[in-house]
Amino acid sequence: MKWGLKSKGTIAAALATTLVLAGCSGGANEAPSETGGNAAAGGNTAFNLWLGWSATINNDSSVQKHWKENEPGVAVTLEATQGDVATALNLRLNTDGFKDAAIFNRSETVESAMQRSKKILSLEQYFDMPDKYPGLASIPKQYLEEMKDENGQIWSIPTWFDQNPDNPWPGWASQTWLVRTDVLEKVGMTMDDLATLEGMEEYLKAAASVKDDAGKTLNPMGFLMDPNDTIGWNDENAILSAFGVTTGSAGGVIPVAEKNGEFVLLYDDPQFKAAYQWLNEMYLAKLIDPEVVTDKKERYKEKNKSGRTALNVGSFFNVDSSLWETLEGPTEPGWYYQVVPFPKVEGVDQVGANQVVDPYPGYDVYVSKDSKNLEAILKFFDYTLQPKAEQQQVINEGPEGVFWGWVDQPLGEWKYIDEAYSAERNSGDAARKSTVTPELYMASSYNNDWYPWWNYNVTVGAKRTSEFTSKVGAMGGVRGAELYDMVKAESGGLWEKYGPELETVRKEYRAKLIMAKDAAQFETTWNQFRDALEKRAHWSELKEEWQTSYDALLAKQ
Repeated sequence: MKWGLKSKGTIAAALATTLVLAGCSGGANEAPSETGGNAAAGGNTAFNLWLGWSATINNDSSVQKHWKENEPGVAVTLEATQGDVATALNLRLNTDGFKDAAIFNRSETVESAMQRSKKILSLEQYFDMPDKYPGLASIPKQYLEEMKDENGQIWSIPTWFDQNPDNPWPGWASQTWLVRTDVLEKVGMTMDDLATLEGMEEYLKAAASVKDDAGKTLNPMGFLMDPNDTIGWNDENAILSAFGVTTGSAGGVIPVAEKNGEFVLLYDDPQFKAAYQWLNEMYLAKLIDPEVVTDKKERYKEKNKSGRTALNVGSFFNVDSSLWETLEGPTEPGWYYQVVPFPKVEGVDQVGANQVVDPYPGYDVYVSKDSKNLEAILKFFDYTLQPKAEQQQVINEGPEGVFWGWVDQPLGEWKYIDEAYSAERNSGDAARKSTVTPELYMASSYNNDWYPWWNYNVTVGAKRTSEFTSKVGAMGGVRGAELYDMVKAESGGLWEKYGPELETVRKEYRAKLIMAKDAAQFETTWNQFRDALEKRAHWSELKEEWQTSYDALLAKQ
């Protein structure tokens, strides 16, 4: 079973201090009147929607006109947040509130402030009316159950969730092994030869003798050691995945794997050490770019653009997707890049997850208990939440056949069919774009069966990025979120205190491990790394707190 928790979002930290006043006016569980206050009074054709973010708004946009004049027959007037979001929310909840409805990134802090303000309507009854609101009734029940308070009340309409939580859309997966097929051909090898780690090593050895157009010997392997990367987003994670190490999480404090019935936190996985031992061996054998530890991002991209690297490991966005997106044929080295499945490593049965997908809602729609337009609000979100694979596209760009259409068949490629709409939509100017669409995709949901921007009818080179991410998402490094992926740092706890030092230790020792002069020095450096984890980052204490937090989380579920 998949689990999900409310993400605090990017504004949660600021809201935590500024929303204190909003929470002083009453209890979260005080129910509205049986008639829903003034909300039940009707109003089924128009409402105001406050966006919890800044945006360029044009309420006469083409998509909004279609909503009003056609399906769903509702006029939606949008209002963006001006200035600081936390301040704006705090001000409204302590004065007159918002007029009809408000949509915010999912956040425990926002939810708590909304409930305690006593200015919102509980909505649980409307999710159980399939005859009247089939879209709302189609929301996966596990999402709704997780939203209930102790009285069984639900205080928002969830949006931007996966329609199939057991088969979630993997997102823009990009952690991969990326080979130059022209170099592969030059050394007389095929993609099948790269299926194992030994095969990869043979390729790297062969590529080391290949020269580029300038007569320089190629760097067999390259990856970016960006000083600004994180534990969950760095190029080494693609190598760790091949060795079976989980490096992704769903907002948790540390990547965790469940192996043989036990939880294994990242640095305790023996394969973590094995992966860096292999990197050290490749470095000593001169099969890794000797400048890998010191290269800056722009220098790394320039090497890839000029064709200096035979194999890249990590995020293909770091390689720079523009290297192939701008091409229409084999005119530059970037044309020959191709993603490769994670090579089989002896003793590894399962690829480690480098991306953990949380299918749970990312946004919440709150309804003012004083709104006179409840019916219009429910009607609109019942429409946006229809469980169709293309629904996010319908909400963002209008229904098929109006401004856009299928190129070949439904759930295949698509293109814009209205030239005037397309010109404004793709102008690159926010004001012009707002005249055609408010880009309210987050009011809908999504589905793994079809993703619009993987199927947009564009140039051959530009299509490669979506083709790559689709392939990478199916290579075993992406999985759905489990409860243990979501253990957060407790306020005032050890993870909050020592987490930054833990990350400092990782960045400090990864270079030392890769560049160790021999196996003996590697072992010495590894022991120093483990010692630093304990003495500087309090690793054992962090693990104990993680277990305590996980047990508490499990008990709540």
